[in-house]
Amino acid sequence: MTVALCVCIPARNEAAHIATLFDALAAQDVAAPFAVALCVNNSDDGTTQIASDAAERVGSIFALHLCECVFAPERAHAGSARRAAMELGVAALGAAGGLLISTDADCNPPRDWISANLAAAAPDRIIGGRIELDEAEAAQAPELFALRQRFDAYWRQVRKIEDSIDPSPSDPAPRHGDHTGASLALSVDLYQRAGGVPLLPVGEDRALVDAAIAAGGTLIHPQSVWTRASARIVGRAAGGMADDLQRWLDVHTRGETPSVPHFDHWDARARWRRDQRQKHGLKGVADAERQLPPMPCDMALPAASGR
Repeated sequence: MTVALCVCIPARNEAAHIATLFDALAAQDVAAPFAVALCVNNSDDGTTQIASDAAERVGSIFALHLCECVFAPERAHAGSARRAAMELGVAALGAAGGLLISTDADCNPPRDWISANLAAAAPDRIIGGRIELDEAEAAQAPELFALRQRFDAYWRQVRKIEDSIDPSPSDPAPRHGDHTGASLALSVDLYQRAGGVPLLPVGEDRALVDAAIAAGGTLIHPQSVWTRASARIVGRAAGGMADDLQRWLDVHTRGETPSVPHFDHWDARARWRRDQRQKHGLKGVADAERQLPPMPCDMALPAASGR
C-alpha cells in the first residue's frame, strides 16, 4: 500500500484515551488509506493492547505501525517520545516520503482534520493546528472552559493587532497561533532537514518548529486545521497543556483572575518586529526576538468580549 501521510503519536499510559483517538482517525473523510505510527513508551496500563484492538476493529482504514520502548529515566520525556513516533512515521512512509502529522494520544480530531492538513500542505510548509478543549468534557470542568474562552478572545485580539501592523504574507489572517505537537504537520524532507525532534524534556514541539524554520520552512496557522485535546489537568509531559490548565484551575480556586501582557505591549512588539524585518529579514527577527525579556503580565485577563 502506498501511503502519502502518516499520523505520528507518542503515548505513555494512555489506555483511557487511545481508542477515542483511533476511532476519530477511522472516521476521517479522506478516501485513501494512511499510516499511523504509535510509539508506546514507559507504559504499564495496557495502552498497546487497547490500541491494537482498536486498530483491528477499524480494519483497513489506516495501517498501524506500532513500537514499544522503555526510555531510561533521564530520557523518559516528551522529546524522546515524540522523536521516536516521528521516526517511526518516517520509516512507515519509506523512501517516497510524504507528510508527517504529529498529534497526542489524548486528542480527538474532527472528521476533516487530515484532509484540512493535506489541503494546506506544501513541501516547505509547517502547518500548525488550532487546539480546542474537547467539548465532550465541558460539563466536568466548566470553569476551565470559561477561562479558555477568555484566553481565546485575548489571543484573537493579539493577532488582530499583529495583523494590522505587521501582516505576514505567508501566514495571512484569519489565523490562529497554535503550533504544538497536538497538531503539527510537515514533510519528511523538511523534518529531516530540521534534524528531527530535539531531545528536550519540555518544548520539543516548538523547538522542532524553530529548527524547521531555520531549515527553510514556512510556518502557517490556517483556521481550517484544528483538533480537540483533553481537558485533563494531570498530563504526561512537564510544562504541557495539562500544567497550564492546572494553573488556571488554581487561580480560579483562589478567586483570582489570571494576568496577561497588556495589549499595548503587543502593539509595540508588532511595530518592533516590522521594523526589524525591514532591516534584517525574517530570520534576523526571530533570532533577535528570542533575546528580548518576557513581556510583563500587567493586565487582568479580559472578559471574553475582548478589548
